[in-house]
Amino acid sequence: MTTIRARSNQWYIFINFVSKVLINLVLLAISLACLLPFLVIVSASLTNEEAIGKYGYPIIPKVIDPLAYKFIFADPSRIIRAYSVSSLVTITGASIGMLFMSMAAYALSRRQFALRQPIAFYIFFTMLFNGGLVPSYILITQYLKLQNTIWVLIIPGLINGWHILILRTFFQDLPSELLDAAKIDGASEWRIFFQIAIPLTTPGLATIGLFTMLRYWNDWYTALLYIDKDVLYPIQYLLYTMMRSIEWLQMGQQANVMEESVRVPILPARMAMTVLAIGPMAFGYLFVQKYFIRGIRLGAIKG
Repeated sequence: MTTIRARSNQWYIFINFVSKVLINLVLLAISLACLLPFLVIVSASLTNEEAIGKYGYPIIPKVIDPLAYKFIFADPSRIIRAYSVSSLVTITGASIGMLFMSMAAYALSRRQFALRQPIAFYIFFTMLFNGGLVPSYILITQYLKLQNTIWVLIIPGLINGWHILILRTFFQDLPSELLDAAKIDGASEWRIFFQIAIPLTTPGLATIGLFTMLRYWNDWYTALLYIDKDVLYPIQYLLYTMMRSIEWLQMGQQANVMEESVRVPILPARMAMTVLAIGPMAFGYLFVQKYFIRGIRLGAIKG
């Protein structure tokens, strides 16, 4: 009997080990499949159009040619300035926005707040209907006078109704006994919010914060509507204008009105712009990855 139990334990350990290896191999394959497109983009940005036409899009470039990056960084001051504008807008907008949205979500999660249902319906209603482009443009340019200022890139995107409702579910799951005990001990609502509620909802705040930062970083449409000064161009809008210039040059090349000396690496330049646009956010994701995963998992459970 002892021998049979020992053999069964060995088989159990072996099967458990094999299953873990298989699961890790499957997850590794999925991770590589997700990483593969980015590697292809980086590879294509480091080669030339002739090599792309001949070899396609390999993971490792057959011919190394940094001409696309030389073309984009012909005036590095523009890129650096645009990165500075995008970084300032992203950090400022995400910080202020998360403060306002978390305070609104905390208030809506408190059952003692008599107006929480009407305000929650009002926030939900704005997700279904909005004023449209023309009223928004008139409001921002004629009344708020935000055109050609850094604030026009920050203020319109501070509040997101969907994010408020998601954060409300995190605050609602906090133990009410804990908050009541803190209030009995003399803690104010501000102290309860900043010292108890915020630390206990870090995964949710990190998840919504990452979404907010991505929205600010990837925003180019606001600059297209309200920014005329190139010193206020964010990186996405600057790359958009450069892409339009490349398309114009491509049309000139196809019409044979451009000299050979002004030919630009069109396809590699597009890939290089993609790398420049998503690189900082991909790097920043590494710092909030564990909170992001926990927040997504908890949000899925809360449903």
